[in-house]
Amino acid sequence: MTINSEPGIVNASDVDVFSFLTDFNNFQKLIPEQIINWQSNENSCSFTIKGMADLKMQIQEKTPHSKILISSEANLPLAFDLSWEINLLEGEKSQVQLVFEGKINPMISMMVKSPLQNFINVLVQKLKEHFA
Repeated sequence: MTINSEPGIVNASDVDVFSFLTDFNNFQKLIPEQIINWQSNENSCSFTIKGMADLKMQIQEKTPHSKILISSEANLPLAFDLSWEINLLEGEKSQVQLVFEGKINPMISMMVKSPLQNFINVLVQKLKEHFA
C-alpha cells in the first residue's frame, strides 16, 4: 500500500528542511497528539499511537537535501517505509512530500488507510508551520 501526503510548500531551503528532518529529536515538534511515549535520538525513535501500536523507526538512507528514507524496525507486525522527498523551489522555499509504503494485508489496509493518510498530511502541515 502506498499513500502520498499532500505536497507542502515550506518557507525554508532544501538544506534547512533536510537538516531538520534528518534528526528524529526534531520530530517531537511535528507529531500529533495521538502519539505518546515519544523517545528519540538523532537516527531512531520509538513511540505509541494511542489505542493502536508501539512503533520504532530509524533513518536508513539520506540523499543530501532531497530524500530521507525511514524504515520501521524489522520485528514489528507492520513493516513500512516513510520517504521524505524535498525539492528546492525559487528563493528560500521547498516543496516537501511524505510517502508511506507499507506491506499490509488488504483487510487491515482498509482500516488503516484513512488514519495513515491523515497522519502523514499532519506531519507535512506541522513542518510547514514550523518554518512559517
